[in-house]
Amino acid sequence: MAKTFARLINGGKKGLVFKRIQFTPDLLPYDITGVDVFDPATHHFRFVPGPVLANIVLADEINRAAPKVQSALLEVMAERQVTIGSHTYKPPEPFFVIATENPVESEGTFPLPSAQLDRFMMRLSLGYPDREAELSILDENPQEKALAALKPVCGTADFMAAREAAAGVFCHPALKEAIADLVRDTRIHRGFTLGASPRAGLHLLAAARALALLRGRAYVTDEDIAALAAPVLCHRLKLRDPRSQADKLVREICLARIEGIKTV
Repeated sequence: MAKTFARLINGGKKGLVFKRIQFTPDLLPYDITGVDVFDPATHHFRFVPGPVLANIVLADEINRAAPKVQSALLEVMAERQVTIGSHTYKPPEPFFVIATENPVESEGTFPLPSAQLDRFMMRLSLGYPDREAELSILDENPQEKALAALKPVCGTADFMAAREAAAGVFCHPALKEAIADLVRDTRIHRGFTLGASPRAGLHLLAAARALALLRGRAYVTDEDIAALAAPVLCHRLKLRDPRSQADKLVREICLARIEGIKTV
């Protein structure tokens, strides 16, 4: 998916920079951010950028690295910059991080800190393909054939313009209140020991605006918020009862808030 994004956006002559980081227990923070290296020829230190300073970064099996390494992503994901010593370096635009998490094996894995989970806009589970899709995979081998045949569908300027257009989509104050109340409800709900942060509300609003634009509208509706509430909020919450389902509880809270808007 990350490679597809990189191929569909025309980044000019060099194209968008795609980097993949394989997270392992022996990974070190500077393996991600980059490091100052002494150059014997000039007798000065020069900065060697790490893979995080790319347009599209794939953090593969992110929960296999120790928390100290995972925290190396915090600054760049929140502030779009990396600080090495006294210098600050910014990744190119557009920039975003896609991460995969190993959900099966528990040996050699570390739970992601809440502060890091909060920086991801949403969590999606692709699941297994259906029978028809699996047959097409056997016939076409998309990893080798389909991916290599992809051509750009838009330029970097078009992509950035679309992002600005999404940020300008109108959201009624009543819907903004619903988002704020929904986020606050997760903090007082008895089913959760940890609720969503203010950043969750910002991400939900931004995602709802983008979805409205994709659906051909210049305004957000309650359906946009309801469709995205669970993917945007669930990974930020901690359940009191492990047997509960976070997405089910979030949908219940969301529907109650949306019904409240319609009633008013």
